[in-house]
Amino acid sequence: MGDRILRPEQPGGSDVVLTVLEPEGLYPDTGPEQEILGPGVRMLQGHAKTSLAELPDALCAEVDGLMTLRMWVPAEQIARFPKLKVIVRMGVGYDRVDRAAAAARGITVCNLPDYGTQEVAEFAVLLAVSLRRGLILYHDTQRGPSPAPWAVMPSTIVRRQEVQTFGILGLGRIGVAAALRAKAFGYKVVFYDPNQPNGWDRAVGIGRARSTDELLAQSDVLSIHCPLTRATRGLIGERELRLLPKGAVVINTARGPILDIDALERCLRDDHLAGAGLDVIPEEPPVEPIPGLLRAYRDQEDWLRGRVVITPHIAFHSPEAWRDIRIKSIETMRDVLVEGRRTNVIPPESD
Repeated sequence: MGDRILRPEQPGGSDVVLTVLEPEGLYPDTGPEQEILGPGVRMLQGHAKTSLAELPDALCAEVDGLMTLRMWVPAEQIARFPKLKVIVRMGVGYDRVDRAAAAARGITVCNLPDYGTQEVAEFAVLLAVSLRRGLILYHDTQRGPSPAPWAVMPSTIVRRQEVQTFGILGLGRIGVAAALRAKAFGYKVVFYDPNQPNGWDRAVGIGRARSTDELLAQSDVLSIHCPLTRATRGLIGERELRLLPKGAVVINTARGPILDIDALERCLRDDHLAGAGLDVIPEEPPVEPIPGLLRAYRDQEDWLRGRVVITPHIAFHSPEAWRDIRIKSIETMRDVLVEGRRTNVIPPESD
């Protein structure tokens, strides 16, 4: 255990009261948070709806611990928190926090690597299965004033699961959970993750590729599960997509900027790829004018009917996951800010 941060003794023997701020007002009260933090720590909710810039300077000056879900934490906002010691990103991804600016100030950054694992893994595999078994195809083509004939529709997107390889890019907690679920559907599962030790494939009971290119060349379904870092931003571009077998399907439930969505559109239009399921896009939420694949999807253009599913970054969602976000976030803050532990700490030198 590291040095305790809570209640350092002031001259005269009084204790310092630490202040934790959740600026988005996500929950109706702070009772559970206050109970977990315990005495000597004050839990506050802010009223910011879009950014930390909405918070008054006087409030920022009090804050020792900051918990954010949707909001970005850029360097100029970090500078407004002179007492800040810990930032907890209330989710798995931590690309919204300027970790270089935090490290320069000695501020610890944490995430929640173990929430929503089942939900995101299930969503990724269900996107693949619903596309590959034609559920989306027949749903899309039986709607509207001129539905398709009441019959089988020949399509390259429909395949038996057992004849396909399910490729997983990034085998962390969610990647492992997705691998196990894909195996249950009958897929041959292969992964690539240079950060996993030797033997990880045998532990999970799946195959291991030696490179991204080797993974792509055999993936009838590519499912992206790596974090967004300097190394993974733009990792899957047109060159990589064209390494996939013709008729492959791409699934992204990780982060939008990992995948070049314009290249994805080109590979779908010329039928190199059969389909795609996206829970994330490069800019969220999208702003007008909305270009490319998302515009074609919203306009229900005929060429992608039954081939593409786009959802608004909700793969994590369930009532249970929302509770996990709340409880695990405040437990992480308690561990690090109050007790000096290293729970869920993101090393500043990592990508």
